[in-house]
Amino acid sequence: QDNTARKEYRLEPQLITSLSGPNREKRRMVKFADIPRVLVDAVTSAEDKHFFRHAGFDPSRIVKAAYVDLKQGRKEQGASTLSQQLARMLWLDQDKRWKRKLAEMMITLELEQRLSKEQIFEDYANDIYLGSRGSFRIHGFGEASEAFLGKDLSQITLPEAAELAGMIQNPAHYDPYRHPDRVKERRNLVLSMMRSNSYVSDRDYALAVDAPVVAPKGAAQSQEAPYFVDMVNDAVQAKFLDADFQNNAFRLYTTLDMRLQKAAAEAIRLGMQSVDDQIKRQRRFRGQTPPEPQVALVALDPHTGEVKALAGGRNYGVSQLNHVLAKRQPGSIFKPFVYAAAMDTAVEGGTRLITPSTMVDDEPTTFWFDGKPYEPSNFGHEFHGHIALREALAHSLNVATVKVAEMVGFDAVVEMANRAGMNYRIHPTPAVALGAYEITPLEAAGAYTMFANQGVYVKPSFLNMVRSDKGQVLYKNVMEQKAVLDPRVAYVMTNLLEEVLRSGTGAGVRSRFTAPAAGKTGTSRDGWFAGYTSELLCVVWVGFDDNSDLALEGAKSAAPIWAEFMKRALDFREYRDAKPFGAPAGVVSVEIDPQSGMPATPACPKTHTEVYIAGTEPVGTCPLHGGRTGVTNVAGWETGGGNPVASADGPAGGGSRAPAAVARRVARQTSAEAAQPA
Repeated sequence: QDNTARKEYRLEPQLITSLSGPNREKRRMVKFADIPRVLVDAVTSAEDKHFFRHAGFDPSRIVKAAYVDLKQGRKEQGASTLSQQLARMLWLDQDKRWKRKLAEMMITLELEQRLSKEQIFEDYANDIYLGSRGSFRIHGFGEASEAFLGKDLSQITLPEAAELAGMIQNPAHYDPYRHPDRVKERRNLVLSMMRSNSYVSDRDYALAVDAPVVAPKGAAQSQEAPYFVDMVNDAVQAKFLDADFQNNAFRLYTTLDMRLQKAAAEAIRLGMQSVDDQIKRQRRFRGQTPPEPQVALVALDPHTGEVKALAGGRNYGVSQLNHVLAKRQPGSIFKPFVYAAAMDTAVEGGTRLITPSTMVDDEPTTFWFDGKPYEPSNFGHEFHGHIALREALAHSLNVATVKVAEMVGFDAVVEMANRAGMNYRIHPTPAVALGAYEITPLEAAGAYTMFANQGVYVKPSFLNMVRSDKGQVLYKNVMEQKAVLDPRVAYVMTNLLEEVLRSGTGAGVRSRFTAPAAGKTGTSRDGWFAGYTSELLCVVWVGFDDNSDLALEGAKSAAPIWAEFMKRALDFREYRDAKPFGAPAGVVSVEIDPQSGMPATPACPKTHTEVYIAGTEPVGTCPLHGGRTGVTNVAGWETGGGNPVASADGPAGGGSRAPAAVARRVARQTSAEAAQPA
């Protein structure tokens, strides 16, 4: 207004919902000119056919209603006009005493004198209560069209207009999601009224009555993030115990991205259809209706911890239990923390140096702890013999993982979990390696930030700022972060988790999602998948509320939902630029023989590129196939076969560390090129 330049202008973000009052209301305001004529005809036919001709009261309707009520011996028909209904909605309650009726009549006369019929109808159309979706009360035809028909009001058809008009009488009774048969019967009655009033032809009437009642497939209550809103509401109530939120227009600014929220809702809808079909085919449910599995999804920015999408269940209207906050056994999505503790020996030291090519025996084993035996087995009771840690993690081998935990120490595994924000009753036992101790999906998402964020753990957050009605900032979120893992160790772990999607248990994800990503499947009694790109991290959980066995691997239950969601996220500018994961300075890549874990020779039939923290890479040649020393690439420099950078016996024999001078030399490389992932 003062004609000065502005470098920046902040726009108010999209309104998610209002938290005022015990019931959350949603409405989408429309002008009379935007209301389809077919809906005006349907509403007046069903509720007040003389609306545009009377002065607020319909004497003929009053007489008819009195006659029917007298004949039936009870209150059977109402005689209220749209003007009377509006007067009652705006200022009065539903009490039927004569004082309320008298007040209604006086307000109706005032409305008719001050407003045109179009204005009265517009106000009525925006205020009429039409039922609920989830925890929201739906007011007005604009919002009802979106909630119950899945389309904008301007796009509704004749039978859909009659359906909305029919719901006015008793919204709960005529809910299209719960009672489609009742809705169709009521809709067809409204259509017959419209035909009697000459609003529709016989042909249009015949076509309309045969049209099916179809509720939209999209989960509207999930798209509007009711579980997320509950979390925000609880947090605000806890932070501002003395604030009067009922009478003050406080504004709560959240981290939610509504585009991702809608993508999550659609991914869940498609994914859970597949889960339902798989469960129905299970032999244990033959001839009976199986229980309905539940789902949780949380997606966040791995660099800030801001929650961008959150779904705590399939249908908030059916269950308000937020499964994102429910504690369940994480199964194999916990295994990366075992391997992180192992890889951390390259930095923190330990009784043994462990690398991605360290070999471990995957075979039936009894572990003894506190005098008690522990005998884990692999999926399908399949064992792989002498195998490198990379393959053990990629194929989620249970026995091998417990052996890795035993090598590094169960205390070290628990300490790594604590670093990652998982502090709930995790004990140093053999079972910890297989995710036997409960965590929540939100905790899991936070824990994985240390892999996706170069070793820095970021606590998940969902509320950015709170302003008072006068614009005063009452609360502003401060990102909670802590460096908990060496960036080189975090990169090695990301590289190993890329292998899970390349050749391991998560390989099925690649049929849907091809961007650079890392992740891990998990199967306990439930199905899990945790994964990330350079821009977005997401955790999905699927299971039964009663904690019974889902009997579906995470790769077949949670992973497809994760892949569908992440694929949809690529449609948006902020998330589509998923870059390959770059190695920090001091990471070495070596071409090795996977059978021996040693540098490959020309005679080795199969090789792959392995990554190491510089100074921990094996030196020498593959003892199985002989030949010259392989070439070692370090971020920023290279050594050939004639000048090994370290001397070690190889992972199988435990080996020794590289000379300290070499390790320090590698650590000083500041302009390193990223090692390419295998």
